[in-house]
Amino acid sequence: MLLTEEQRDALAELINIGFARTATSLSELTGYRVMLEVPMVSVHPISELAAKLATFVEGEVATVQQIFTGPVSGNALLLLNHEGAVMLTELLTPPGTPHTHRLDASAAEVLTEVGNILLNACLGMFGNLLQIQISFSVPRLHLDALDGLLHSLVIGKEELRYAMVVYTAFHLRENAVKGYLVMVLGVASLDCLIDALDQWASSEVPTV
Repeated sequence: MLLTEEQRDALAELINIGFARTATSLSELTGYRVMLEVPMVSVHPISELAAKLATFVEGEVATVQQIFTGPVSGNALLLLNHEGAVMLTELLTPPGTPHTHRLDASAAEVLTEVGNILLNACLGMFGNLLQIQISFSVPRLHLDALDGLLHSLVIGKEELRYAMVVYTAFHLRENAVKGYLVMVLGVASLDCLIDALDQWASSEVPTV
């Protein structure tokens, strides 16, 4: 186990703070109340990531990817299966908009914007609360089979060793879309994240 129970709880609390901000941003974007379930967090060696995700996602996946750099660096991804990606874009478009039930250019733009909001909120929150400087690249949308996606993440990048997987579900207009936030990190970045997490957790004043 790479994280202690206390570290996992602290990480889930951090991400929950970021998700709360994300839900507000998505609500403003859509005009609908967006709820995000309390996230479940786990960290795995990169070699186990395919098996972990394959239990939930299969076939073609829609992924918004964003490279981030700083004391903690790696690749952040918002991962949705094809059906979930189509449903999310339809939920986020105004009522009366014709639905093509496929990921066309308009849907891709919506998904990229959602991914940008979600990833920036989480990465920005990490940087602010852990007091580390993180820079982000422009997010990119990819459509690929899960195996192809995972292969492209690590090929030629031997330093990437671990993946942090955050599972949540978006609730919007009485529908739920399941999504995953995946952060692929190197050993040094994971160590830095854990050290910063421990400092943040120890500085938190327990509420009565």
